Amino acid sequence: MNKQQADKLIVEYLPKIYGFAMKKAFSFDEAKELSSDIVTEVYLSLLSANEILNLDGYVWRISEHVYSRLVSSKKKREGISLNGIDIPDTTPILDEDSEAELDLLRREIAFLTNTRRKIVYSFYYENKTISTITKEIGVPEGTVKWHLNKARNDLKEGFIMERKIGKLGIKPIEAESFGHSGDPGKNGGPEYYLGNKLNLNIVYSVYHSPKTMVEIAEELGVTPVYIEDTVKELEANGFLVMKAGNRYTTYVKFNPETYSLEQQDKRKQKQREIARILAQEYVPQVRAAIADVTDVYIPSKNRELLEAAAIFYGISNKCDISLKTDLSKYHIKTLAGGDFIAFVTIPATQSDTDYVSSQNDPPYWACGNMTRWSEKYPSVYSWSIDTRYSSRKRGWENNFTSDYEYLYEFMTGAIKDTPANKEKFDRLRKRGFLVENNKVNVMVARGNQKEFFSKLPSLDEKLKKTFADYALEQAMLIAKDYPPQMRDLVVNWNAAGFVGNTVALMVMDILYGNGTFRPLTEDEKVTSNLLMFCDRLPE
Repeated sequence: MNKQQADKLIVEYLPKIYGFAMKKAFSFDEAKELSSDIVTEVYLSLLSANEILNLDGYVWRISEHVYSRLVSSKKKREGISLNGIDIPDTTPILDEDSEAELDLLRREIAFLTNTRRKIVYSFYYENKTISTITKEIGVPEGTVKWHLNKARNDLKEGFIMERKIGKLGIKPIEAESFGHSGDPGKNGGPEYYLGNKLNLNIVYSVYHSPKTMVEIAEELGVTPVYIEDTVKELEANGFLVMKAGNRYTTYVKFNPETYSLEQQDKRKQKQREIARILAQEYVPQVRAAIADVTDVYIPSKNRELLEAAAIFYGISNKCDISLKTDLSKYHIKTLAGGDFIAFVTIPATQSDTDYVSSQNDPPYWACGNMTRWSEKYPSVYSWSIDTRYSSRKRGWENNFTSDYEYLYEFMTGAIKDTPANKEKFDRLRKRGFLVENNKVNVMVARGNQKEFFSKLPSLDEKLKKTFADYALEQAMLIAKDYPPQMRDLVVNWNAAGFVGNTVALMVMDILYGNGTFRPLTEDEKVTSNLLMFCDRLPE
């Protein structure tokens, strides 16, 4: 067979081979190793073969042969491993049928509950008496006997059961990005807990329907032994929630795996309508409301920077549509002090592939509202939202309270540009907060932030009613694509966020596009939509 034909067949059979490996293996790593060995063997065999009458059978025989060879090699070296404990193999060489039965027994023991697994191992492999087991695990003899009897029944049932690997066992999901709303705690946001592919897929496995530990394991194509500790850790940190029948669910928000481009375009069209109305009616109100704010430092002396920040804040925070829904169940409270709503972006494909968008939209990504306040210097406070109108990088992860404390210390003369303070000055320059000749490159307002933001007008009630009707209609459409336990959050967020950062960006596009505001310089992009408040101004 020529190389081109072999390459084509390997691509075709790769998912089947990986599925076979996942069914036989006890971890993702072992499955990858086994599938790699099988693919190599199949590929070399295809290249040397002249004619193959039954390709499925041919690949299957090679797969079984490679697996049998791997099992035999491991058993001779290690015996059988159960949850990290070596069980000596008293039969040095087993025939193929015996090896298969022994492997099946190992699999089914691994699917027993933790307590039942310990009792089976102690009784059958360590030859301990029931009374000894009773003392070791602290349960009555009758309970030990009951577990042994149940274990025998479970093992018999498991021997004749075909355990099917779920979709996630064949094709695990991967995260494109993580996000949170709230306090991430000392460990950080959901990426700290779900950055591992196994953790991520455990949580996603219960997203659409609650599952028991065993059902999670079957969905992932692994044994409960492999995931027990991880499941408990995820539950302790709030990413898994136990429901009736010992089934887990989650309140982490994942986007749907498919999306309608036409629906997205219709939503943006409505938001553009709102943006045009706000640019005409709300923007002049904001500019007038802060006209008397003069005790403010603007690095470039371009007052439009302050007005743009106030407009963005007003649209994002004072024009929202509030449904007053209790979202407390969506707050994940971690052992590290985190208290946040978590969301994960996963790859999604367009469902309406025959629809072609006529819009050429810029990115409407935004990170914020970010607020930082200092315990060391009580008057120091900052607000910012990062967008394409700002040059700040890495969002909330790169926005430290200490940045504003260092800047305040510089402004008050508490620190000088000396080798002793090199680290602080390097940080301020890296963020662009200090530029040439140590000029402060951040907007600073003297006074209390609450007084400033309270000047900004709220949305007119008539407009709010009109916008709310748009928002709720769109939110209900979007919520249909989410599992039931997530719909309150999805409706609330999509309604509340309908007039939010995206619309604020659209308004900015109008104001900068029609010449109301002049284009930003590179230095101005450092402090665009960033305001610092304290009790004095830079000199």
